Amino acid sequence: MTNIVLQHPARILLSDKTAQELAPQMNDILGAEGYQLVGPDAIHAGTQDIDFCFVSRDITAGSTKHQIEASTQYVYDALLKSKTLQWVHVHSAGVDRQVFLDLMARGVTVTSSSGASASLVAQTALTGLLSLARRFPQLAAAQRAHVWAPFMKTGLPPDLEGQTATIVGWGPIGQKLGAWLTALGLKIIVVRQSAASLIENTRVVSFDSFNQILPETDWLVLACPLTKQTTNLVSKDALALMKPGSHIVNISRGTVIDEPAMIEALQKGRLTGAYLDVFAQEPLHVDSPLWDMPNVICTPHTSGFSDAILHRMAQKFIENLGYWKRGEPMINVASLR
Repeated sequence: MTNIVLQHPARILLSDKTAQELAPQMNDILGAEGYQLVGPDAIHAGTQDIDFCFVSRDITAGSTKHQIEASTQYVYDALLKSKTLQWVHVHSAGVDRQVFLDLMARGVTVTSSSGASASLVAQTALTGLLSLARRFPQLAAAQRAHVWAPFMKTGLPPDLEGQTATIVGWGPIGQKLGAWLTALGLKIIVVRQSAASLIENTRVVSFDSFNQILPETDWLVLACPLTKQTTNLVSKDALALMKPGSHIVNISRGTVIDEPAMIEALQKGRLTGAYLDVFAQEPLHVDSPLWDMPNVICTPHTSGFSDAILHRMAQKFIENLGYWKRGEPMINVASLR
């Protein structure tokens, strides 16, 4: 990315709201040379083009990976139409939407906001895990039914301390969860690209050994990016290997799991429960059995959001803009995997 040299002020596509909010910082970074804002209309009309774009959350709006709103698609089409685009920064940690894959395939640098929401996602995953461990879904159902259902009557939940959590992915989210779960007394196994990676007091295995550690896993925590290697990682065969009484926590991507096979495992009791923030198709179809399962907590891909997250995402763009201006390597550069 540091080899991008412009002979003119940077031409940047931003939403109107983001352009206004970030103007003071962008002026500080780009100085007297300044920059030029270009909207998608000009690109579609062929009257102007761009060098950079920040796809902020207000651009993606209510779109999901599978259902893209017209306003979002209009910007995506402008990016694909651009002949001079060299860098796109994305508000999310993941860059697996097709438009970004297509841009990377033609040589555009794509960076993410990885780390901006890591603490929030880790907090939410921990909340889901603890809620399942302490049987909050069942307790909440009893509350709604006005039923007094103490554990001495319904069955005692097992202690978390001493159980094993396997964390797939050791980025900012996985590392935070690993620290917190260790503090709660769980044993941690980490699945990474290489088993040679050293993590203090933690067992590390490679993806090649993933199936081998499932029979000893009480909590399978998915915190990995979606790649060819992780797509359908938790397959029907993998689910069949999981320890009786085990749970899944997925804050990665829905297609990391064979969703129909997981549903079957939950229905038949081979899996005890699941916390799911992501799904194979989003929004989750209204007829999905997952909505009504008493041992499942579903949330609408919302684990990484709070009233401060949009600012932190924007600061990742500002941080990389500064690196580019100074000729330094950018962070969170995505690659086709």
